[in-house]
Amino acid sequence: MKIQGQAALVTGGASGLGEATARELARLGARVAVLDVNAALAEKVAAEIGGVACVCDITNTDSVTAALAKAAAAHGPARILMNIAGIGTAKRIVGKDGQPAPLEDFTRVINVNLIGSYNISRLFAAACVKLDPLEDGERGVMMFTASVAAFDGQVGQQAYSASKGGLVGMTLPMARDLAQHGIRVCTVAPGLFATPLMKELPEEVQASLAASIPFPKRLGHPEEFAQLAAHIVSNGHLNGEVIRLDGALRMAPR
Repeated sequence: MKIQGQAALVTGGASGLGEATARELARLGARVAVLDVNAALAEKVAAEIGGVACVCDITNTDSVTAALAKAAAAHGPARILMNIAGIGTAKRIVGKDGQPAPLEDFTRVINVNLIGSYNISRLFAAACVKLDPLEDGERGVMMFTASVAAFDGQVGQQAYSASKGGLVGMTLPMARDLAQHGIRVCTVAPGLFATPLMKELPEEVQASLAASIPFPKRLGHPEEFAQLAAHIVSNGHLNGEVIRLDGALRMAPR
């Protein structure tokens, strides 16, 4: 799909990998809606890229419906969905005090990362199937953001790994499901990236993490993630695939 002139939705678009993706799609000529729970940051990014900010809680159907309506009113119906919003946590299943991890923590991560991503995807797809097909019969494309933790999660990452593993497992069946409608589905599983959250860690910790990456021995740049996201949109034969973007990193147990 040619990105130029298309309406795109980017969840988590106000910071980190989402912001980089929103900026890259806008640079390539897309009309970008920045969907995020942080209204102030979403407005800032949207203003800088000539897009529209939409406050959106992906776990809430009414919130998603309102955000999609606002984006469509500003840019027309979207054919591109970048699912990048997500949260993380690290809790051992049995704590040092001998108590089990709170079930609410596990539920929250699954609800945002997996169920929330599915929620907005089903609503996007239902609107997308009504659009006229483009070249090769394509109507739309969506991308999920998993993690290398889906494959080699570390100690304490049960909730995060399960949520990202769910996205990986959902990719192929969703691509097969939506093939009849000309909607492609891919997932990117990033490794260690220089996001705002990562930059909050002490510099020595960041350096240690970067040293664990075989090559290049540095944290990934958000722009590199964004470039891959844009390539998934433009390469019409990419479908049903999960792509690791990690410098050949395989995470140690801790």
